[in-house]
Amino acid sequence: MKYTGNTGEYFEIQEINDHNCVHLKETQPETLRLLWFTSDDNKIKIDGVPYIFDENEIITLTQFHHLEYEHITSVNLLRFNRSFYCILHHDSEVSCKGILYYGAAKLPIISASGMELEILNTAWKMANLEFEMKDNLQQEMLQMMLKRILILSARIYKRQSQNEDLSKSQHDLVREFNFLVESHFRQKHAVAEYADLLFKSPKTITNTFKKIGQKSPLKFIQERILLEARRLIYYTDKDVSQIAYELGFSDIQSFSRFFKNNEGRSPTEYRDM
Repeated sequence: MKYTGNTGEYFEIQEINDHNCVHLKETQPETLRLLWFTSDDNKIKIDGVPYIFDENEIITLTQFHHLEYEHITSVNLLRFNRSFYCILHHDSEVSCKGILYYGAAKLPIISASGMELEILNTAWKMANLEFEMKDNLQQEMLQMMLKRILILSARIYKRQSQNEDLSKSQHDLVREFNFLVESHFRQKHAVAEYADLLFKSPKTITNTFKKIGQKSPLKFIQERILLEARRLIYYTDKDVSQIAYELGFSDIQSFSRFFKNNEGRSPTEYRDM
């Protein structure tokens, strides 16, 4: 089911199986996706990395993710564009910027269960029912259902990521850092550069990430650069020197060293593989 507005708004909910899984790969400008797997053993590749997703696992993808399906049993697809609902402009409503979308290189994987799963099922059913209502409130009601799904997904992911130990200001700092890395990783490679944008010291950012117990902020930056390098090597025919320039490296040698240190093989070896 698809909704299209008078000024380019687009919202879609689809049940995908092995017969219509080609829809998973469709992308539109500034379109975000949420995939809720409703069975076990769904095999897909995201940016060349293979994954197996089971029932009630949820992932979120932007238009920049490259998706290839190997085996799809069943999955609920939700897709919307910026005109329908812009998560950047409405971050105060859903708080998923830098977590579900436009974060660092890590793919958000959410596992829904219990009461949270019941609420998600209810919101999804109500969104489907709202497609039957052809009135002037339909878009607003669909946006409400979308917000409910996004808020719940972000809430589950924050809990699973052990981010509940952070204060609100620390949590917002992590989200903003992730979003800024997504926006500037091609030009800014140092934690201090992001600290300046956030009006924080590098030590404050590093200590906040230590509290999460995950990777250092520098590692987040490097992993985002590495992800884009893999994408450009894997999905384009651009020369390694051109890729190095696009990712902000001063010369091909420094890019090749960075790539080999993190990937274990040179850019040329990776492309040949």
